[in-house]
Amino acid sequence: MDPVPQNPPSTNPGTPPVTALLVAAALMGLAGVWALAGKDAPDLALFLFAGAAGAAYAARQVRFPKVLQRDPGPDPKTQQALERAEAQVSVLLDAGPDPLLVISGREPDDLSTLRIERANAAARSLFRMSGPPALLVSVLRDPEVLSAVDEALFGGVEARCTFTSGAAQERSFQVRARPMAAQDDALSRAVLVFRDETDLRRAERTRADFLANASHELRTPLASLSGFIETLSGHAREDREAQDRFLGIMRNQAERMGRLIDDLLSLSRIELNEHVAPRGQTDLALAAADVVDALGPQAKLRGVGLEATLPAAGEAVICGDRDQIVQVIQNLTDNALKYAPPGSAAKVEVRPNVSREASQVPVLEDAARLTLVSPDALPPTFMMIQVRDEGPGMDREHLPRLAERFYRVEGQKSGERPGTGLGLSIVKHIVNRHHGVLSVESAPGRGTVFTVLLPASLTVTEVSQT
Repeated sequence: MDPVPQNPPSTNPGTPPVTALLVAAALMGLAGVWALAGKDAPDLALFLFAGAAGAAYAARQVRFPKVLQRDPGPDPKTQQALERAEAQVSVLLDAGPDPLLVISGREPDDLSTLRIERANAAARSLFRMSGPPALLVSVLRDPEVLSAVDEALFGGVEARCTFTSGAAQERSFQVRARPMAAQDDALSRAVLVFRDETDLRRAERTRADFLANASHELRTPLASLSGFIETLSGHAREDREAQDRFLGIMRNQAERMGRLIDDLLSLSRIELNEHVAPRGQTDLALAAADVVDALGPQAKLRGVGLEATLPAAGEAVICGDRDQIVQVIQNLTDNALKYAPPGSAAKVEVRPNVSREASQVPVLEDAARLTLVSPDALPPTFMMIQVRDEGPGMDREHLPRLAERFYRVEGQKSGERPGTGLGLSIVKHIVNRHHGVLSVESAPGRGTVFTVLLPASLTVTEVSQT
């Protein structure tokens, strides 16, 4: 009987190791998920990224047997399979919304050995990294986070802490550091996951601030109303002239409380969404024209001129929330009308495509100038909104506190010019949300100029212009 023919030996020694590599990488990823999840089942999806990081590391560190190393050049299929596996892991990591870092270290308490081996897209954006590898301390120096990393790397235990980014738009994170399985290169590794809790922290702070501010600021008008009610119930019961005068004051106080509550609610909403990128397309010229038309009658009653210098429609279009942009222009213009003396003029100007250098040119010579809000990075060009009055102006010492809640310049109380003291604070938070700049110039007896610079190059995500 003829011998049964045997299959010839494989001429592609790279194929079996590639298959084994991919299977091992997948199993390591799943094992990492299972081990890291432990009893925290709701966090399973979060630690999928840790498993993927382990799989990627296994793919990079695989060592082929000597029998497969006869060919000095890399097997093309092996190289392609490795690249595909690496690309798939990168896609998986970058799809995660939470920033994730894989950290390696060699010696405890030696920051110079801590390196970032992998960072997903969210982490690169948060820490403004061009990409790993990088020294950990070059992008992250928070003592609590570094301590948590040290515990996970060299203590072998999970560590948690909080982290607050120092950017203009502050964000709060819950950080979890967990050790990874040991490799054969004498390095310890840990995965660092940042869970964004900005909304939660903002909601807690906003609720507390609202209650504190409302209780403090409503106390005076409520006491005034209570006093007048007591008076009208007593000896002024039959005094018609006193009744008319007191009822007028009570109506003004009630209206002030209504404005105060409206402004507090508006400010709370703005602060809650301050870290959320604005959506929509807004033409600054049309927005300013609407404000000038709305405040024209008020300016006429005060005997103050209201002048507008606006570009043609379509020349000053930005990516931004139109209602909030209108509120910025309205608050600044209303403020100018309050402080402008009769016979003077309040001026509103919108200027497109202003360079960074041109935006620094002062309007008032020898006046105090201060930037109240500025983004982390300035674009090359801006759309500019400028509001100027010819009022009493302010000393330099008042400028740093202008955007604080309820701050009023001494001698310019809201009793003389009704207001809630929240207008500029609202402007500040809206400008910050739009990654803009808010600055003020003022000099006693020469008036005040507020300048808002908004980026001219933000991507429009949704058109909502009306």
